[in-house]
Amino acid sequence: MRISIGCDHGAVELKDAVKKVLDEFENVEVHDVGTFGSDAVDYPDIAEKVCAEITSGNSERGILMCGTGIGISIAANKFHGIRCALCHDVFSAKMSREHNNANVLAMGGRVIGFGPAAEIVRAWITTDFSNDERHLRRISKIRGEA
Repeated sequence: MRISIGCDHGAVELKDAVKKVLDEFENVEVHDVGTFGSDAVDYPDIAEKVCAEITSGNSERGILMCGTGIGISIAANKFHGIRCALCHDVFSAKMSREHNNANVLAMGGRVIGFGPAAEIVRAWITTDFSNDERHLRRISKIRGEA
């Protein structure tokens, strides 16, 4: 699975920690779209880069981070085909995959520690979509198909 990852200046350290967690998975290839330093960048631009990787088929999933995770998740969800979930705990991460088939995970570099973020990423990577009829119906409605 190819995962595109990106952050603004408020989450560079968290992004680097998340990349180390992703290295634990043999079947995960990471594509880092930046940013790589403390110079200010606009999180909508980073969200667009990661989402473009997914909507083009270059990546199956994405992980986005900004200071709180709020702005970047809002920016990501404007793109057709993206279901971005802002998660601060393992249960939400699991449910975002199992029930919502979230293809992008968002987290906040200024609101979550490296330990909890690592557990969230592990849960999000290893949880599959349930493929349950009711969840499929709801996702279809999100897509505007029903």
